[in-house]
Amino acid sequence: MRLSNPGQETTDSAGDVRAPLTFIVRQNGTPYFLSSALTGGPPEYRFRTEARTVTIHDVRSEADRHSVEREGFQLVRHRTAVDDLYDDDAVNGAYSREVEALLCQATGASRAVVFDHTRRSDSGEGAANPDGTRGPARIVHVDYTVKSGPQRAADALGNETVERVLGAGGRIAEINVWRPIAGPVQRSPLAVADAGSVARDDLIATEQRFPGRTGEIYMLAHSPGQRWCWIPGMTRDETLFLKGWDSLDDGRARFTPHGSFRLPDQDPGAPARESIETRAYLVFDN
Repeated sequence: MRLSNPGQETTDSAGDVRAPLTFIVRQNGTPYFLSSALTGGPPEYRFRTEARTVTIHDVRSEADRHSVEREGFQLVRHRTAVDDLYDDDAVNGAYSREVEALLCQATGASRAVVFDHTRRSDSGEGAANPDGTRGPARIVHVDYTVKSGPQRAADALGNETVERVLGAGGRIAEINVWRPIAGPVQRSPLAVADAGSVARDDLIATEQRFPGRTGEIYMLAHSPGQRWCWIPGMTRDETLFLKGWDSLDDGRARFTPHGSFRLPDQDPGAPARESIETRAYLVFDN
């Protein structure tokens, strides 16, 4: 059993924990925030949030049975040949090619195209990225929406490709590949919602403002029916696939909320959580 700090509670010996997650509060008008690319530091959130203590289930023992198509997340073991995941050239080159090959092998996609990388650290100053430093994403969210998913797909793949694939009855999906840069993770791990437990009206479209453009993501409003999961002690040789958007709306997982949380017994002297997330679009030809 995990030992808890005063005012915090753990559950059973399987590794389930009770911990607060940060949710958006439903409100009038369109919520928005200023991205790190715009602020040069942490994002600035212009909407109300609330902390809700929830049970986060330890699913490591059953992780091999979870599917990015059903629950919206999937643990995939993979050893990268890239030694330094802070080397932008290596990440944009060799690591991107590795992730594309991994995604095709794991999902059966015809093609995968990496279009973005983000490093995060809870060290205090955050992790270095070309557009500024980033800390863990504390507010639970989904990376894309019904509006921004296809828009970003057109940016990454080209309008002609999107129209050809979908016009021929194919499918396009966005997947975020999350990996610890160093491990095992001992601080600020990732909580992931079972996509099947999330009601569509709990997903709140939120503007993400960048220099020269405005994107859109979903923030999540709390609901008692949501089922939260985590995989303790993730290592550098493990990745977590997270579904961000799918062109098909046929009952499969389409949007997977996620965000970091503080462990009830988290040791402030433990190594900082460092991670890299890589976003890619997958093409499934008919």
